[in-house]
Amino acid sequence: MTSSIRNTLNRIIHPSALGGHYVYNRAEEERARQLNLLSAKVRLLTIDSIYRAGSGHGGTSLSIVDIITALLFHRLNWNKFLGDVKGKSAEDQWQHWQNPELPRDRFVLSKGHGIPSWYAALAVGGYIDKDELGKLRTMDSRLQGHPERKRFPFIDGSTGSLGQGQSVALGYALANKTRGKGEKVYCIIGDGECNEGQVWEAAMSAPKFELDNLVYIIDFNKKQSEGDNDDVMNVEWLHSRWKVFRWHVQRIDGHDMKSLVRALEECDKVKGKPHAIIADTHKGYLGGGETFMAGGHNPVIDQESFEKAARFLGDLANSYARA
Repeated sequence: MTSSIRNTLNRIIHPSALGGHYVYNRAEEERARQLNLLSAKVRLLTIDSIYRAGSGHGGTSLSIVDIITALLFHRLNWNKFLGDVKGKSAEDQWQHWQNPELPRDRFVLSKGHGIPSWYAALAVGGYIDKDELGKLRTMDSRLQGHPERKRFPFIDGSTGSLGQGQSVALGYALANKTRGKGEKVYCIIGDGECNEGQVWEAAMSAPKFELDNLVYIIDFNKKQSEGDNDDVMNVEWLHSRWKVFRWHVQRIDGHDMKSLVRALEECDKVKGKPHAIIADTHKGYLGGGETFMAGGHNPVIDQESFEKAARFLGDLANSYARA
């Protein structure tokens, strides 16, 4: 890697460049600009960590970056608890963050292979040190290639076996509802993952219990590990299927921050039903209409592709910072 690229990385993701991103101007355009700036930084760190690891699911990690950014920096109530775990040992962090009495929202990444972008978002948000991203997929690291809850506190389900995270999220939501707790539960699902039968068992159960505190976000990037959805198992009927299962359903552009924010806020207004947001995305999306390495599922990132993407994302982040 050239020194100029490494300098770009350090400059763009330096803590001083984060500014006051937790205090939002309520104007929709300004909020979207700030979230887009954060999203560009998350993508940069995602690609950097996968490149250094030599492996990782880049395509699927990049398609959910905007969703993850909107959740972590706008919806999840996590930031008010961050100070409680700063500077603590890994064990103390885990014990505090996973305390069932802590009144925080829950997040389950059911498509667990997209975890590099979640780690990157946590680094941008100050939950972990950005240098720890260099340990992605290494032995004894907290940052495994699929999320492992017992090692890492800032994830609420060990996932990777597709179709199972929805049930975990449903369990959290049902527990909150039963105990009269107001916290929300969010779960990101892959579109190819919707081929799994367990997804639809959870989809039948949630309306029965009127879990309006449960939000599923489907990453509808039209691809899965074996190829295009159309060639493997067509799931274009997702919108109508979730409606038939009696969910409150919205379909949006999953790379448009204003649409994401509106959809998440709309979930607060609809009572008595669980929520499904079908987010149309592009595998390997960088932003600005560009995709990375042809949107491959699990590409090995070569130096030339990495440096090209790093320059693009550096310029994109600077454009949002100057806007």
